[in-house]
Amino acid sequence: IMLHSTLALSLLLIAVSSNLAMAIKKEKRAPQTLSRGWGDEITWVQTYEEGLYQAKKSNKPLMVIHHLEDCQYCQALKKAFAENEEIQEMAQNNFVMLNLMHETTDKNLSPDGQYVPRIMFIDPSLTVRADITGRYSNRLYTYEPQDIPFLIENMKKALRLIQTEL
Repeated sequence: IMLHSTLALSLLLIAVSSNLAMAIKKEKRAPQTLSRGWGDEITWVQTYEEGLYQAKKSNKPLMVIHHLEDCQYCQALKKAFAENEEIQEMAQNNFVMLNLMHETTDKNLSPDGQYVPRIMFIDPSLTVRADITGRYSNRLYTYEPQDIPFLIENMKKALRLIQTEL
């Protein structure tokens, strides 16, 4: 009987540890990135402050995407954004990227209100580019999935308008 229960206990331990190993492995395979679905190949900064620092240091514009998980317009834009190769490539190479699910204390990032989705550009001199807007007069910094070509143009504009003089 003693041998039988030891064997049962060993088998139980083996089962538990292999399940644990599988759970750990599973977690490693899909790490929780800062991309939140906007593009896993892009290096995302964690905070607005880090974004400003990186923009200044790298002389690249900072692109800030305000969004919420339960917003259908955000989800639709995110899908179009993540699937567009040109955007992904530019975001990866030419921009400091940040996506936020909460508001910042910087009122310059909500010149016409706190709505989502909202995409704004800040150049390396830390100037919020209120002149780079979307197509809608009621929500200047919002984009819809069909506005992706317009967003690409605005990304190029943000790169062209970099103010290096401080």
